[in-house]
Amino acid sequence: MAQFDYILNWTLKAGSHPFPGPDGGTCINEAAIVAAGFAYQPVWRVDDMPRCFSRPVCRLAMLLNDQADDVQRQKLLPFVTRLACADTPEVERLRQAYIDARAFRGSLSFEEGLTVLEGALAIGRQANLLSQEEAGDRLARAKRVPEQRISDHGVMAKIKEWLGVEAEVA
Repeated sequence: MAQFDYILNWTLKAGSHPFPGPDGGTCINEAAIVAAGFAYQPVWRVDDMPRCFSRPVCRLAMLLNDQADDVQRQKLLPFVTRLACADTPEVERLRQAYIDARAFRGSLSFEEGLTVLEGALAIGRQANLLSQEEAGDRLARAKRVPEQRISDHGVMAKIKEWLGVEAEVA
């Protein structure tokens, strides 16, 4: 873990988060978005990820993130810069088959899950690796952005409109 000090004490937490905050406080997929150079965004489901992220890999990472305890979850930090590795549909199917064959046969320990995640990441295209300095800079910038309220969008905004309830303004 020492080689990942560049993440500046970013803290991985269970679930999605409205903003990373000064202590990190995001799930692995939200941290991966920032590390890949995208603007921070909450991730409620894998389909919220930018298209350059492997859906099967991110789904497994989210499962491990949310089922881990606080100490185990930090072992996912080395994977933050590796999730932006989407490949062809065939490769993504191979990744999903690999994960299904190993991860969903029954109870999977966190350590076994890390091994499966590592194996799935070895299939197909690899993410462009960032330097420690570049990844650290991106995560540090995200932590400095002033907290903003996330505006209602999508279905909730439409429901509020129908009910005549004012939507929150960002």
